Amino acid sequence: MDRTAWIAVTLCVIGLVLWELYLAKQTPPRRAPVNAPSEASAVPTLTASPSAPPLATAPATALKPEEAAPSFPEKIETLRNSDVELRLTNRGGGIKEAVLLKQVAEKGQRVILNSSECAPIGAIIEQPSAPALPEFTASPQSNSAVQFERTTPEQITTRKKFFFPPSTEKKDNFIIGLDVDLENRGPKPYQTAGYFVTLGSAAPIHPKDYPSYTRLVWCIDGRAKGIDVGWFGGGSGFLGMGQRAARPFYEQNISGAEWVAVSNQFFTTLMAPLTAKANQVWGRRFDVARAPDQKLLGIEGALGMPGFQLQPGQTYSARFEIYAGPKLYHRLAQLPHNEAEIMDFGMFKIVCQFLLNFMNLLHSWLGNYAAAILALTTIIKLVLWPIQNRANRSMRQMSALSPKMQELREKYKDDPTRMNQEVMKLYKSYGINPVGGCLPMVIQIPIFFGLFKMLGQAVELRNAKFLWVRDLSQPDTVAHLPILGWPVNIIPLCMAATQIWLMQMTPKTGDATQRRVMMFTPLIFLFICYNFAAALALYYTTQNLFSILQFYQNKRQPMPTLEKVAAAGKRKR
Repeated sequence: MDRTAWIAVTLCVIGLVLWELYLAKQTPPRRAPVNAPSEASAVPTLTASPSAPPLATAPATALKPEEAAPSFPEKIETLRNSDVELRLTNRGGGIKEAVLLKQVAEKGQRVILNSSECAPIGAIIEQPSAPALPEFTASPQSNSAVQFERTTPEQITTRKKFFFPPSTEKKDNFIIGLDVDLENRGPKPYQTAGYFVTLGSAAPIHPKDYPSYTRLVWCIDGRAKGIDVGWFGGGSGFLGMGQRAARPFYEQNISGAEWVAVSNQFFTTLMAPLTAKANQVWGRRFDVARAPDQKLLGIEGALGMPGFQLQPGQTYSARFEIYAGPKLYHRLAQLPHNEAEIMDFGMFKIVCQFLLNFMNLLHSWLGNYAAAILALTTIIKLVLWPIQNRANRSMRQMSALSPKMQELREKYKDDPTRMNQEVMKLYKSYGINPVGGCLPMVIQIPIFFGLFKMLGQAVELRNAKFLWVRDLSQPDTVAHLPILGWPVNIIPLCMAATQIWLMQMTPKTGDATQRRVMMFTPLIFLFICYNFAAALALYYTTQNLFSILQFYQNKRQPMPTLEKVAAAGKRKR
C-alpha cells in the first residue's frame, strides 16, 4: 500500500476506537436521586379533565408512583399459564409484573416485564405525569381471571377484569384480556374528557444495548411510529446548530391508533383497545439501576382513550387486549391488529420477513440456530454461485484488459473526457461489461442489511450457543484488553481477516483510487459488526469462506482470452 492508503487505514482504525469510547460513555455515572414532592393525590379513577398540553415541564423524577406513599398495604394476586405469570396488585388495579416463564435472563433469572417502580400495566389514570394509584379490592374469579373493584365517594364504581382468554377465543399464551366497566351509581351525571391506560415499562436487556432498542411505539393504519429513549435527552447539536434541552416526557394527540406499546430489543408490552381506538400517547424516560456505577435508561408509557358521559344508572364498558411477551414474529403476525409491526424492520421489511421465516424453518429441521445460520448462508451462496461465477470471469477479463486501459490513461491523461470515452470504446470492442463484477455485491447489500435489522430483534437467537459463543444475539466477547477494557470479539475479527484474504485473491481491476476505496470495505464491515449480534458476523464469515473457495475453483480454469467482438463475428462467417 502507498502512503495515502496507510493514512486512510489509520483514520478508519481511529474512528473505530472513538466509536468504542462513545459507546462506553452511553452509560454515565448515576445521578443522585432528587427528592421532589409527589403531585399525586387521591383523585377518583376517572374525573372530568381537559386534555393535557403537548409537552409539560414537570420534572420526571417527581412523577414516579412509588413516591405517592400509599396508606394501604399492597396485596398481590397471581394468574399463570404455561408461558407467563402475572402478578397483579391492588395499587391501581393492574399488572405489577409479567414473568416470562420460558425466557431466561442474566444469572438464570426469568425475564420480567415492567418495573415495580413504574405504574402497573392496565392502571386507569387521569394524568400519567402524576398518576394516582388508589386501592382496589381484588377478587379471584377462577384460575384464569382476577377482578378488581373500587367505588369513589361520588358513587362511581370501576370494575376491571384481567383474564387469559378461554380456549375458544385463545390466540396466544401471551395475550391477556382486560375488561373495564364504569358504572354511575350516583344521582348526578358523570363526564370525563378522556383517560389513560398505563402500558408499564420497558428497559434494556443488556448493559450495552443501543438506545434505539428501548422505544415507545404506536400503530396507525398498519404503520408503526415511535420514539426511543434518546428522544428525551438534550443535545449540543453540531457546531452550535440543533441545540435542544432535555425533555421530561412525551405526549401527543394521535388519530386512531390500533395499539400502543413499550418495547426493548426482544420483548414488548403491547395494548390494543378493542372498543375504540386510542387518541393519545404518552411516554417518560427513567433511570434503571443495575449497579452503583451504571446507568441505563428505560421507558414507560400510556395510551389515551376518548372521553364519555354517564347518566345515573348507566355503565361504560371497554375491552383491551394486551400482548406481554417476546417479539416472536411468527406469533405476532397471526394477531389481528398488525401487532407484527412492532418488529421495526424498516425499508428491508420483505427481506427481513423472508430471512427470519426461512431461518426458523431451517431451525425446525436442524434443531440448532447456529446450524440454521450456516445452512442459510450455504443456500444463499449456492443460489448466487452462478452469478458470482460470471462476475469472477468478468473481473478476470477486466484484469487481462488492464494493460490496454493503462495505455489509454497515459495517452489521454491530460484529457479526462476523451480518456473515459476511449475506455468505454475499449470495453465495447471486447464485449466486457465494466460493472459485471459488481452484481453479486449489489444483491448482497439488501441481504446484509436485512440480516442486520432482523438479527437485531430475533429473540429466537437469545442464549443460542455456538462453539465459544454463549449467545448468538450478542457480541461473542471472550476477553477485554487490559487497562483500556475494550472487548475482544473473535468472529468479527475472523470476518475482517477472511474479507482481506478475499480481496487479495480478487483480480485487480479499475484504477488505483477505486482499489483504495474497496480496500476499506473490511474495516467498514468490522465497524458495523464488531458490537452487534455474533450471528451476523458468523453469516458473513461463512459467506467469505465460500467466496474464497469459489475463487480458488475459478482460478483453476483457463484464463479468459481477449477477443474483439467484431473480429469474432467475422470468423464465424
